[in-house]
Amino acid sequence: MTTVNTFNRVRVIVAALVIILGAYWAGTRFGSHGPTNVEAVPPSAGRSGALYNVAARDAALTEDESINVRIYRQASPAVANILTKATEYDFFMDPVPVEGAGSGFVIDPRGYILTNFHVVEGAQSIEVVLGDQSHHPAKYIGADQRNDVALIKIDTKGKHLSALPLGDSGAIQVGQKVLAIGNPFGFQSTLTTGVVSALGRTVQTSQTTFIDEAIQTDAAINRGNSGGPLINSHGEVIGINSAIYTPTGTTAGIGFAIPINTAKNIANDLMTDGRVHRAFLGVQTLPVGGWLAEALDLPVQEGLLIEAVTRGGPAAAAGLHGGDRQVLAGMRRIAIGGDVIVAIDDQKIASPFDMNVILNRKRPGDTVKVSIYRGGKKMDIPVKLGERTGN
Repeated sequence: MTTVNTFNRVRVIVAALVIILGAYWAGTRFGSHGPTNVEAVPPSAGRSGALYNVAARDAALTEDESINVRIYRQASPAVANILTKATEYDFFMDPVPVEGAGSGFVIDPRGYILTNFHVVEGAQSIEVVLGDQSHHPAKYIGADQRNDVALIKIDTKGKHLSALPLGDSGAIQVGQKVLAIGNPFGFQSTLTTGVVSALGRTVQTSQTTFIDEAIQTDAAINRGNSGGPLINSHGEVIGINSAIYTPTGTTAGIGFAIPINTAKNIANDLMTDGRVHRAFLGVQTLPVGGWLAEALDLPVQEGLLIEAVTRGGPAAAAGLHGGDRQVLAGMRRIAIGGDVIVAIDDQKIASPFDMNVILNRKRPGDTVKVSIYRGGKKMDIPVKLGERTGN
């Protein structure tokens, strides 16, 4: 009996040790981690106070470091961590909650925040965390899906918000310094630096979206940076960080930002009228080239064949012609006999993408020169653009 009791006591002690060690392992692996061996640094002899410490640290910075520190201090309070929630459905049509995260930045003290459309697309709720860690529910105002720009708004409730000044993306040069602030992988208010690597690229980001006149940079941009500001050394936003080229899923030193001049027009439209004003030509087209151009006996090897014009639209009003008869080409029935668009404002048109890029740079009411072939004759026809409704 005594032996049994002793054995039981040993089992209890061993079990307790196992539980304690297990709890310690779980805590070190999954629990919260605090700093260890932290030693306070006393102020310099004879002087004290945070202001002096900051000034002393600033005095030790290089000129380039001073720019980085200054811009970060000025801009980070206005850079937002954007958290979204939505519901998707699995194969069995069961609802699955989905959370997303991205970046944005305050452009107006009233609470307006710019970000990418893909950051807030489909979100059922949006929460904004500002640089001071304050949390705010946000309202979706509107977006230009083609340019991947969205505007949201928070209720400031009388709180003064810092807003970032918007620069002129048309004035930047390759080689100048830029800074990106965002929330890569959820690490809020992260600063990366680099230079403008290239300008004027058109980067297609999906079947229907592209970054026109993109700003290419080698400042590190990763998942979660989308929607955050690209800033020049004067503290002005010159772009919205939006996409990266990467074979691995992380930064490879090639990132792309939407020019802030594009975003300013979109934001102004949304704040003023609640919608984006986009130019509209009013044609339904088919790209022609190679065998199709030969089969239709067209006078050019590439261009856009107008199959139909929108009734009452700008193209119809200017006298552009759609097809007048139908033929079977492969598995598709197409309308032929219409004009073939080969250029707009002397810029070559070979695909719908080419035309979208050009129209994206125009505003409703602008007049463009549309170069066409009608039969074997080339013509230049002025067309006053209308306004597209919807996205």
